[in-house]
Amino acid sequence: MQYQNLSLDPEHKTLSMTAGVEFEAFDSFAEHLCRALDAKVLERQWGADRHQWLLDFEGSLLWLNYEFYGDVCWLSCQSEQDWEVLVYLKHLLESQA
Repeated sequence: MQYQNLSLDPEHKTLSMTAGVEFEAFDSFAEHLCRALDAKVLERQWGADRHQWLLDFEGSLLWLNYEFYGDVCWLSCQSEQDWEVLVYLKHLLESQA
């Protein structure tokens, strides 16, 4: 799977991407992404137009989010020290292209 338009937002501590994600097929997309990142899924939440998974990447907690209406997918962190993890993951995903 190719991840495109990888974009870091330091203010919101997010890494956004496009990858042709479909709401009904989000689980397949997210599981593939987790394998590519070697991340463990800790929690899965979903609603009418949104998916949100909590991931563990080498001890860093990250949220994988997808919103159907905006067709937006992003990873986010809550702590400042995990920002560097998102920067690393951006480079990792770019190298897999």
